[in-house]
Amino acid sequence: MDKILMLGIGIFAGVASGLFGVGGGILLVPAMVLLLGMDQHTAQGTSLLVLTPPFMLIGAVQYYKQGYVDLIVALFLAIGLMMGLIMGARLSFGINELLLRRMFALLMALVAVRLFFSGGAPS
Repeated sequence: MDKILMLGIGIFAGVASGLFGVGGGILLVPAMVLLLGMDQHTAQGTSLLVLTPPFMLIGAVQYYKQGYVDLIVALFLAIGLMMGLIMGARLSFGINELLLRRMFALLMALVAVRLFFSGGAPS
């Protein structure tokens, strides 16, 4: 695979992660599938490895320094995320790649529509 392309995808996802708080599922997985030719399962597993806490901590520290991190919320979300990751990964292994890719695309589309039409913070 083209190492320059992989580096470029990483830089783009890193900028987006720092700017918007996204990058893994939303950018890395589709880029690996569409640009690097990976299958959906491999792209998802690779994305999870890339986004392990030591790497993401670098960006989170920048937000923390500015007072934009709620440590209690982060702790409970992290605990839930760890439990959910195990369940989600195991579930994904039983799903055919095309169906998994379509489910992923539908999730992204639903989130995008909801975000686009939301008027602001929930009350």
